[in-house]
Amino acid sequence: MTRAITIGAGGALALAAILGLAPSAWAAPSATPANDYPTSARADYVLGCMAVNGNTHEALFQCSCALDTIAGMMPYADYEKAETALSLQLGGGVGGRVALFRDPPEIKAVLDRLRQAQAEANLSCFR
Repeated sequence: MTRAITIGAGGALALAAILGLAPSAWAAPSATPANDYPTSARADYVLGCMAVNGNTHEALFQCSCALDTIAGMMPYADYEKAETALSLQLGGGVGGRVALFRDPPEIKAVLDRLRQAQAEANLSCFR
């Protein structure tokens, strides 16, 4: 059985934006190219996805397809915000204040966009 996964980017690169310290970061996403994801982020996602899916050659193609699908549906800045929020939620947030990374409407919206992109990736790439 093959499963798609969500890999946390980790770190707090987008922490200021998530906390609302940079309101311009929450502006409507602009038209960005699908290839605006850094190579390291792509490699992190694909390697983690492959580990969960058996580290097979087929998993390499499926996981690469999944990230390409996600990248085509949301700019990297939004992906990074969502992954950072998820990482902080799983890790208990800053000082255990996980609600900061779960409750704000901006966070909910970007997480919904990521979940929608992941669902599309699952349908398109994991058959």
